Amino acid sequence: MQLSIENVTKQYRRNVLALSGFSLQLKPGVLGLLGPNGAGKTTLMSILATITRPTGGSVGWNGVDIVRDPDALRTVLGYLPQDFGVYPNLSAVEFLEYLAAVKGIEARAAARRIDELLQLVNLTEVRKRPLGGFSGGMKQRVGIAQALLNDPQLLIVDEPTAGLDPEERVRFRNLLSDLSGERIVILSTHIVSDVEATATDIALIARGTLVAHATPEALLLQVEGRVWEWVIPSAELPSAKQRFLISSTARRSDGVHVRVLGDQPPAGAQPVPPNLEDAYLYCLSQHRAGAAA
Repeated sequence: MQLSIENVTKQYRRNVLALSGFSLQLKPGVLGLLGPNGAGKTTLMSILATITRPTGGSVGWNGVDIVRDPDALRTVLGYLPQDFGVYPNLSAVEFLEYLAAVKGIEARAAARRIDELLQLVNLTEVRKRPLGGFSGGMKQRVGIAQALLNDPQLLIVDEPTAGLDPEERVRFRNLLSDLSGERIVILSTHIVSDVEATATDIALIARGTLVAHATPEALLLQVEGRVWEWVIPSAELPSAKQRFLISSTARRSDGVHVRVLGDQPPAGAQPVPPNLEDAYLYCLSQHRAGAAA
């Protein structure tokens, strides 16, 4: 099982380049696709889901070009788009039954699968309620269930934890980890903690280009020895933000605890172990510096 993205480019009108020469090779596991808003994540997900055609390059699923033959992937694809819509007058069961029929799943098999999935996403008790009365988080869980109806080999989820409360987010992260055995899961998000909890590999994207593709451990190694904690008065924080790359701040009784990224520490700063958010921001800053140069 392999997904091969080769030199994919996507250009919209007015010379807007959403993706530029993007290449990536994926095997079973969870890929965390991390990038700021507008980086090209949703465009890439749309191409992989065979909804959008690239301007150039190719996407291969087990050796078949899905741009030329999208049906080769669609039968084994599960997709939760960022803007997932529902039919408000249908219940959760009716909605999933409809989508199962669209996907060509036999009625008895669909009924069993829907029962399993509603338990999995904790919606069994409200299965007969109209979707129009669901909260945003509940609708998102219905979206997760529909993406899993055909037990997909490739599962693509775009900003899946938007609208979920902290408990639901943890449940969804655990679900993704459990699903990752013999399938490729792509989690596209700008929330680093979602990726940190689930991903076996991470791809960083910025301005439509691949910045880095590595394991979480390899990314953390890149920033080892470059993260510092610095305690400063609140009044000095604006100046510090102009002079240093700061990943986070925390106000305490002794001042503001600032995490600074860089090869050299500010005076009085102490080294601290890096986290994935440090690595993410450091890689993006290095990429921007290289692009500017």
